[in-house]
Amino acid sequence: MQSIYDFNVTAANGEIKSLREFEGKPVLIVNTASKCGLTPQFEGLQELYKKYQDQGLTVLGFPCGQFNQQEFQDINETTEFCQINYGVSFPIFAKIDVNGEQADPLFVFLKEQKKGVLSKAIKWNFTKFLIDRDGNVVERFAPTTKPEEIEKEIEKVL
Repeated sequence: MQSIYDFNVTAANGEIKSLREFEGKPVLIVNTASKCGLTPQFEGLQELYKKYQDQGLTVLGFPCGQFNQQEFQDINETTEFCQINYGVSFPIFAKIDVNGEQADPLFVFLKEQKKGVLSKAIKWNFTKFLIDRDGNVVERFAPTTKPEEIEKEIEKVL
């Protein structure tokens, strides 16, 4: 069976990174947007990262402009916005698609592992996937689920 460790992703600086570097760590993967009503969730995601990073948790942000073009075109604007406005220190990757023919293979895999309500498709920004230390997708959270509401689930995989 595949795990997230079988995927490569593109960092904000254009470098290809293997998710194998997160092997043995719990991971929270989120499709993000900088100009969305849910954008303040960056603050909660950063708090979770700060609180649990010493126990291995990492948060991975994947900017996506598929929902009303709520992401900057320039990835440098995205990363600067996240750092200045929300103090984001967890990794932010290159802008991707999460649905459709151009969907990033990682997100195709995540959606196959944990379907949403009524469909596999990601319906909006800030859909969250919780990954255990073995690279298995253990939970999918709706965009409106605030980061602080998933803390107990995170604690289970630490």
